[in-house]
Amino acid sequence: MYIYNVTVNIDDSVHNDWLEWMKETHIPDVMETGLFIRNRISQVMVEEESGTTYSIQYEVKDMETLRLYQEVYAAKLQAEHTERYKDKFVAFRTILRIEHEYDPAKDVS
Repeated sequence: MYIYNVTVNIDDSVHNDWLEWMKETHIPDVMETGLFIRNRISQVMVEEESGTTYSIQYEVKDMETLRLYQEVYAAKLQAEHTERYKDKFVAFRTILRIEHEYDPAKDVS
């Protein structure tokens, strides 16, 4: 399993609009590709000089599926975000490979 992580620092002037748009439009659009298993959006708890930082994580089963997303869907979805919030955000993307996961609810004997 892999996590496609998008870290975004969003300007205070558009923060509330951005967060609502992410939850109601952008993340559902990404999930509608059918390529990701689950997602989460988390606020990064650090003191910022400006803006607020979030980590948006999408879980994907393998690198081929992630490459398919990047080749077919990512450019359009990223362009929509950039057009709507131009000059109001900074983003970077990372890929995480899940080495181990412990879920006590699943590990009950």
